[in-house]
Amino acid sequence: MDGPAYAAAPIISAKVAAYLARHRMDAVTPLPDAGTIEAVINAAFWASLRREEGYIPRISLALLSREEAVEPLVFERPLRLAPDALTRIAPVVEHAGIHLGVWPEGGDLFVWGTIRAIPSFCLVVEAPAPGLLVVKHPTEEEARKFVNVAVIEGDQVKVVDPHASSLPDCPDLVTSLLGFDSPAGWSGSLNVLVQLAVSMRAHGRGGSLLVVPAGSESWRGSILTPMPYGVSPPFAELTTLSRENPGDESGRLLWKEKLTDAVDAIAGLTAVDGAAVMNSNYEVLGFGAKIARRKGRPHIEQVTLTEPIEGDLAVLAHPEQLGGTRHLSAAQFVQDQQDAIALVASQDGRFTVFAWSPCEGMVHAHRVDALLL
Repeated sequence: MDGPAYAAAPIISAKVAAYLARHRMDAVTPLPDAGTIEAVINAAFWASLRREEGYIPRISLALLSREEAVEPLVFERPLRLAPDALTRIAPVVEHAGIHLGVWPEGGDLFVWGTIRAIPSFCLVVEAPAPGLLVVKHPTEEEARKFVNVAVIEGDQVKVVDPHASSLPDCPDLVTSLLGFDSPAGWSGSLNVLVQLAVSMRAHGRGGSLLVVPAGSESWRGSILTPMPYGVSPPFAELTTLSRENPGDESGRLLWKEKLTDAVDAIAGLTAVDGAAVMNSNYEVLGFGAKIARRKGRPHIEQVTLTEPIEGDLAVLAHPEQLGGTRHLSAAQFVQDQQDAIALVASQDGRFTVFAWSPCEGMVHAHRVDALLL
């Protein structure tokens, strides 16, 4: 590809190529090599910084040959992979679930068409914002569920650590986000929290969601009363949907749509000042809740902070350093209610899961925004 080189591209391409080789050892079709991956990352990065008629391009590139694709839309004349060509055609793949197919031909890389159905471990390079790239692939269990391999922003390169979920006290939510669990379909309990996390981050207003044990009222000892927007009886639409058997394919599509709508509606409650409260059965108990230190409990002074990326080291930090009073109150809640977890989204896109760590004897803050992009 012609044009300037993006310094982060060669750093990440070799690691991604090795990752694919490890996970697709039985692959019968050629895997993209490090040079191909580097060229695609390079083109996607420079294209993301351009403008087309005032619009910021959002690009998704799938490294797949047209022979491997299922019902693709094939261009009569393939486009040579270049930032200007990607910028012009970006509106075609603006909606989620559509990708531009890229594959080498005659020693060069070409965009040959568009794809909606891609196989597991098909590498996707997505540019959701200027200068921000996400390298990911679909899982084997669910084609619409992706595992993030790396996140690149400017000169920052974050390679997701697949072993992070094996750390002591790693919450099940983080395990599911890493993609190395095996949920029984889209309605798997862990996946519901993942969808809520994604939706909370997407609304961009920041918010907190407290997940408390079903059947317990002890959490109320950490909430100022009365709760501004208590819900009675508990709102149970998500509970009902998560337990339904959708049946055939048409029923499943309708069910997914309803479940997504319910998730988005509940995530919207977290945008109100205060915290939304849900129990472990996904029943909404209220929102706008003001968190208070439980009577007799000490003020929280520090948490363990980790991020599931290669090279990350655990550090001790005051909760306010993670994002202000919203993070401080969530950490205090989990310290006082050790059988609960707290999901906190910042307005700038950062996302933190607070959970009690028995091994460490303190609250553990898991930064997971690199997994939600």
